[in-house]
Amino acid sequence: MHILTSIARSLLWGTLALAPWAHATTPAEQLAGYTAQAGAPAQAARGQQLFTTRHGKEWSCASCHTASPTVAGQHASTGKSIAALAPAFNPQRFTDTAKTEKWFRRNCNDVFARECSAAEKADVLAWLMTLKR
Repeated sequence: MHILTSIARSLLWGTLALAPWAHATTPAEQLAGYTAQAGAPAQAARGQQLFTTRHGKEWSCASCHTASPTVAGQHASTGKSIAALAPAFNPQRFTDTAKTEKWFRRNCNDVFARECSAAEKADVLAWLMTLKR
């Protein structure tokens, strides 16, 4: 049992060491992490296009978050209300790395039928951060 605990602890610390943004608490820190992982600067214009375009499936990101994610949206299938996505309009957004990863994974699978790359996440987040009050 002790050996399994040690292995699990080593894997956890190894994973955290490979993800320097794992403790990010701001959208800017998460953007820096995705950008570093992508190895290229984020492009907000590309993020906007990615967000508003359908990619072979029925939905785009804007289907639920609206083309202007400064306002509340509504889930296209369930009708559940979704708070504004842009951090300037919803300060809770992109402050929890685990939640950010959970929703990117889930929503990218709905829109792209795959997980998004770090570059795609960086581009979308960069665009969302340009939206100001």
